[in-house]
Amino acid sequence: MKYGVAIFPSKAIQDEANAYRKRYDTNYELIPPHITLKDPFEVSEESLKDVITELKKIANDTKPFNININKVSTFAPVTNTIYFKVEPIQELIDLHNKMQQDFFTDSSQHNFVPHITIAQNLMDDEYSDVFGSLKMMKIEYEELVDRFQLLYQLDNGSWTVYESFVFGKEHV
Repeated sequence: MKYGVAIFPSKAIQDEANAYRKRYDTNYELIPPHITLKDPFEVSEESLKDVITELKKIANDTKPFNININKVSTFAPVTNTIYFKVEPIQELIDLHNKMQQDFFTDSSQHNFVPHITIAQNLMDDEYSDVFGSLKMMKIEYEELVDRFQLLYQLDNGSWTVYESFVFGKEHV
């Protein structure tokens, strides 16, 4: 089965992102707005318990931290993806890196750029228009992150939470 690890921001940030995603993100119905910590990876039923144990260790060793979102950016010219840029603070980078080493294999296909996608798979003209207006937008969010989620992919391609991992909890 295919799994991934993500941070879901507050409802306020999700609502703001979804205002654009409804119209400009082809994956709108498949997953809520999120920050990807670990790209999709395959895990057998037998290995899932080990993955969960390792994620609990990572969460236990992580202290809550604040994230800041203060601009709209893009991955162009590589892709016509537009996103809310999450400042790449060390705590977030460290959390991502822990999920790419030791027990976990690195499933990353790109360098880690913390973000929340708001538009993707746009045609060039539409991308230019949308990004042109959104990059002028003033966006400012700061919030505490105190957990991440293990997600799994359903047969219809959508993603749902398998388990949440709260930072600083004791190992279970």
